[in-house]
Amino acid sequence: MKALMLGNKAIARGLYEAGVCFVSSYPGTPSTEITEEAVKFDDIYCEWAPNEKSAMEAAFGASLAGRRSFCGQKHVGLNVAADPLYTMSYTGVNAGLVVVVADDAGMHSSQNEQDSRHHAIAAKVPMLEPSDSAEALEFTKLAFDLSEKFDTPVILKMCTRVAHSQSIVELGERVEHEKQYVKDIAKYVMMPGNAKKRHPIVEARTRALIDYAESAPINRIEIAEDDNDELGIITSSTCYQYVKEVFGNSVNVLKLGMINPLPTELIKNFASKVKRLVVVEELDPIIENHVRSLGLTVEGKNLLPLVDEFSQNMIA
Repeated sequence: MKALMLGNKAIARGLYEAGVCFVSSYPGTPSTEITEEAVKFDDIYCEWAPNEKSAMEAAFGASLAGRRSFCGQKHVGLNVAADPLYTMSYTGVNAGLVVVVADDAGMHSSQNEQDSRHHAIAAKVPMLEPSDSAEALEFTKLAFDLSEKFDTPVILKMCTRVAHSQSIVELGERVEHEKQYVKDIAKYVMMPGNAKKRHPIVEARTRALIDYAESAPINRIEIAEDDNDELGIITSSTCYQYVKEVFGNSVNVLKLGMINPLPTELIKNFASKVKRLVVVEELDPIIENHVRSLGLTVEGKNLLPLVDEFSQNMIA
């Protein structure tokens, strides 16, 4: 069955289908509606926490107890929740744990325009970035699977435009997931002696996630019609929609759904197919800097601004 949904409502539906049992969030546009929609499902316990740090810790507790859990906040809220997030990167999870952060390029309802991708890089946790409501639902379910497969919290990065825009989604059934709590002090209590042993595990996990990113279906190359090799664009999130509206199928596109960690060989392969390489991304040059670190010639912020939302007209 298909339905027309806002991005935030699609995430809530994804929580239901992924078998999530526990949601603890702190309200803040553009993320608030996720929890407001999730509470409508009888299978999901939802609460508003007194702050984002408390919400993150409550969700972590539910994960350790063996229930898939979720924590939502806006971009400035992730600053408040950074303390438990960075520690959770070391401990890993039991049942899947997904964190949604909703960025607000254009500052429609926020005091700054920070780019939450920096948190994913610094915390060394995977981050997925949907470009419409259908991907919001599917990426939510995928994020829980990746969380359990790689023993890590996973961040799902939304933005105002995707959170508050509608597109068609494919509805599925709820699948229950439950794990048993196993006491493991060495894994879950991050005193220095334990943390030192966990850090190499985090680095090994990052390498495994890079390998996954190289062939993950959510990172895909779209070849231009007539094999036009003049221009290749690397992009993600809502910028992908703008690129497709402006160029259609006339240029090569590398659409990234996983933006941390970023692939290396996939990007090199894509770059080898085009004469001119451009990154289209809102706010900071995260993808652009990564591409340049691979020794590739790339354009991006020399053409497009570091501030505000992009648009079809700007891309054109």
